[in-house]
Amino acid sequence: MATTNNSAAQAGTATKKRGQFKETWRRLKKNRMAMIGLTVVVFLVLISIFADVLFDYDTVVIKQNTQIRLQGPSAEHWLGTDEFGRDILARLVHGSRVSLSVGVVAVSISLVLGGSLGAAAGFYGGTIDNVIMRFMDILLAVPSLLLSITIVSALGPSIINLMLAIAISSLPGYARIVRASVLTVKDQEFVEAAKCIGANNFEIILSHIIPNCMAPIIVQVSLKVASAILSTSGLSFLGLGVKAPTPEWGAMLSGGRAYLRNAPHLTIFPGIAIIITILSLNLLGDGLRDALDPKLKK
Repeated sequence: MATTNNSAAQAGTATKKRGQFKETWRRLKKNRMAMIGLTVVVFLVLISIFADVLFDYDTVVIKQNTQIRLQGPSAEHWLGTDEFGRDILARLVHGSRVSLSVGVVAVSISLVLGGSLGAAAGFYGGTIDNVIMRFMDILLAVPSLLLSITIVSALGPSIINLMLAIAISSLPGYARIVRASVLTVKDQEFVEAAKCIGANNFEIILSHIIPNCMAPIIVQVSLKVASAILSTSGLSFLGLGVKAPTPEWGAMLSGGRAYLRNAPHLTIFPGIAIIITILSLNLLGDGLRDALDPKLKK
């Protein structure tokens, strides 16, 4: 009998989640700007996945040909060539893979670590809360870009170190948001019911509290991916990011600075790629915030 009741409860929960997802998707579709942002993000993800199919990395992206250097847009090279004769469009496509992967991985690391610390601080309170949040306050006292520069300078420029630097600088944001969400949920009836049936603290946090705090976390993730991509481009622009000849939008901007007068397309097109990506992610994040806000459901 108990097994039957548990199965029925699980089925009801699954049905409720599907209903919430459909309602969120219905509300998101009404926001035109959010759908434009989602379309652009999906397009960027697809071209980053199939970058090797579109342009061969060894023969097009990194192979130098000084005979065709600094050429403007043409039928053969749609966005022109750079100072080493490499196709800019091909490098932008492969650069999207680097920028998106660094942004997603860095945000994932900071979400897991910062979310875990924030959940522990909010659920247990007391000394644990004070220690964790004071450490986050120390990190917040240092500008995120300056902290990232310090970490990359200490560890050395590489993709892995770049991911770690951006992840560490983003920890306080996730910790504070998750902590605030946990504080609003942990005293509700369903949490007390889980304690009464003998669920341990880890199970309560993972199975009952976190799922009810996902709305602000999802919005924060969508916005932080944009910030991570912008930080990646900024660090690469300063020479602390991806090493040459790996294509990356910020590094392409940095390389084109010396040719602004003669070949401005070297900086224009990478700059446009960064602007479109950041704008699309921000539009999607704003749309998700509106779709998930319970105050706007009416």
